[in-house]
Amino acid sequence: MLLRVGLVRHLGLRRLQAALPLSLAPRRLSAEPPSPEWTDTVDYLDESGEILSSARGARPAVPGADPTVLSGSSAHPLPRPAAAARVAALALRLRSGPSLSAALSALPSPPDPALLLLAVSSLPASDPTPILSLVAWARVQPWFIPSDDLSSLLASRLPPATHSSELLSLFDDALALPDHAAFPKTFNAVVSAIATHGLLEPAFYCFKRLRDAGFRSLETQTYNALLSLLFTRGLAFKAFEVLDEMASSGCALNESTYELAVPALARAGRIDAARKMFDEMRQRKGVGRASAGVYSVLVDVLAKAGRLDAAMGMYREMVAVGHRASPAVSTAVVEGLVRAGKLDAGMELWEEMRRGGLRPSFGLYTMVVEANARSGRLDVATRLFGDMEKSGFFPTPATYACLVEMHASAGQEDEAMRLYHSMANAGTRPGLTTFTALLMMLANKRLLDLAAKVLLEMKASGFLVEVTASDLLMIYIKDGSPELALRWLRFMGSAGIRTNNFIIRQLFESCMKTGLYASARPLIETYVAASAKVDLVLYTCILAHLVRCQDESSERAIMDILSASKHKAHDFLCGLLTGPEQRKKPVLSFVREFFQGIDYDSEESVARYFVNVLLNYLVLMGQMNRARCIWKVAYENKMFAKAIVFDQHIAWSLDIRNLSVGAALVATVHTLHRFRKRMLYYGVVPRRIKLVTGPTLKMVVAQVLASLESPFEVSKVVLRAPGDSVLEWFKKPIVQQFLLNEIPSKADVLMHRLNVMFPSSAPEVRSLSLPRSLGMPR
Repeated sequence: MLLRVGLVRHLGLRRLQAALPLSLAPRRLSAEPPSPEWTDTVDYLDESGEILSSARGARPAVPGADPTVLSGSSAHPLPRPAAAARVAALALRLRSGPSLSAALSALPSPPDPALLLLAVSSLPASDPTPILSLVAWARVQPWFIPSDDLSSLLASRLPPATHSSELLSLFDDALALPDHAAFPKTFNAVVSAIATHGLLEPAFYCFKRLRDAGFRSLETQTYNALLSLLFTRGLAFKAFEVLDEMASSGCALNESTYELAVPALARAGRIDAARKMFDEMRQRKGVGRASAGVYSVLVDVLAKAGRLDAAMGMYREMVAVGHRASPAVSTAVVEGLVRAGKLDAGMELWEEMRRGGLRPSFGLYTMVVEANARSGRLDVATRLFGDMEKSGFFPTPATYACLVEMHASAGQEDEAMRLYHSMANAGTRPGLTTFTALLMMLANKRLLDLAAKVLLEMKASGFLVEVTASDLLMIYIKDGSPELALRWLRFMGSAGIRTNNFIIRQLFESCMKTGLYASARPLIETYVAASAKVDLVLYTCILAHLVRCQDESSERAIMDILSASKHKAHDFLCGLLTGPEQRKKPVLSFVREFFQGIDYDSEESVARYFVNVLLNYLVLMGQMNRARCIWKVAYENKMFAKAIVFDQHIAWSLDIRNLSVGAALVATVHTLHRFRKRMLYYGVVPRRIKLVTGPTLKMVVAQVLASLESPFEVSKVVLRAPGDSVLEWFKKPIVQQFLLNEIPSKADVLMHRLNVMFPSSAPEVRSLSLPRSLGMPR
């Protein structure tokens, strides 16, 4: 075959007009110059001269256009790997500065962008200085064209800790280009590198700029790095913003994304979103099973949110896929069940975990012991408490306190005291509630000596014991044990513990009710000495005890108590029972003066109570005239304003339903006397007269009036009679004596009946005799 070669060279070269410096502002670039070409062709001929084929012929290297090496004055071609290695060697040897720029500029032929990428790739990643110097030199060359491969390689080689400004400059340069979508690898490398290194603000700033620019080509690894950084810094709301952008951009979620997002959504309270993403994770192909951490977070959050059924389902699934539940997860589930009142389910899960070889944590032991104790399962709580101690856990003061308080509430004094002593031996100081519960139990059990010992220990621990000691004193008082209350009060006095006047008064009243008058007098003296005011109610209560008393020695003791009260009502009572010589004024004026000093706005009901009891006492003492004076003044002061009703000629009535027996009798006598004066002196006779007694006083008043043959008829709660019949009854001498003086004795009633049966017995003579001093027997 003959080879005929025609070589005619025609070279057309074009120079670059501009270059892109290493700055934030992009510049316009010229087109890449075409390679020089041959204009002639090589024809391949056979032996007969026929052309077999034609092709472009070989050409020599063109200095300045092809990678070459000088051999003397001739330029020979240099292979691209060798040319790239030569450029890298210059960058490594000279590193940076004018010397490197001069050496690179003196190359026989300048490198192209592809050769530059090859040279940068061969440089070591541990030292970014040669890379930066080489790229900085290339950016000012007219042949340089930015590329995504070179920018992403540079971003991956620059450590963010020391070259964050260069990374941001690279990001700004790429974003400033007209077609920023052509640099996806660069943007991903920059954002991922900054986020991975923990530079939060620059990373999120770059993300926002890309989002605002409409860039939608961030990769899953980049999103994961940004999400991890935001979750680590506690900015869950910003991470959810990134997660929403990731979903809207169509970026696929991988296993790392789910591992980051699902626990974070659950912890942030977005439980439904977390469960939805978890279900999506399980259904997506290529994603492995969820890790134990994801399961643990979901179980913990669901349990604490009260979604116990979902938590238990997630827990069962976690165990079924082969994960081992951690103590924290077990604690969360059991605690959630217990708090929801499902103690049986919680204890069942507890036993299941124990059989599975799980060693309960200190918190789990504490919670289960206290839950069983508060639920009243003291035997189970005690057993678990023993297991807890055997496991090497030291119970907290709260656990001790819970057990002591629950045993005390259940009245198990032996177990409560054993735990209390165990608590003290362990060096744990009982709290106020523990001391209080223990003392209340001892007080209810009437273990006074033991309670005194515990109270002194409570005082030695630095607690204020006055309130607690007073509460125990009230327990004895309300329990009806004044003897124990007095013993406790003496102990308090010996220990220097004071109580308040209210409790002293309660104890005094308890002693009065049980007849301990000798013990009651020191109490009232203490009460008065403490500047406490003995009010009219208390004085009236003492007087009521005197009215009911039937023992002479007790009467003297009660009179001494009345005197010790220092109340003005006692001075009034003494003056009322003395003669006019000592009193210096009539009875009616003396009574009016006393009742004028009563504050009826605040003490009206108390004054009525005092009047009722006082009238009982005066009637029993046979002092009817003084009693009538008390009633008259009380009625004048409108203390019983609605007791007497005059309805002109129709009906007159007396209402004594709310009075004591003595007050009812006095009111009846005084009111009938008023009715008699109206009827005899003024001639006004009503149709009927009623005495409204109620069921309690009906028989008392009826018996008194029946002894005088009164016309009053007894019904259920009322004594009534026609006005004419009452007028005729008022004219009888015995009735006149009854109304003017006192309640008649049995002898007077008998004499009246004799005068009725035997008119010749000269009643007018006996009617002129002086009235006897009558008194009702006690």
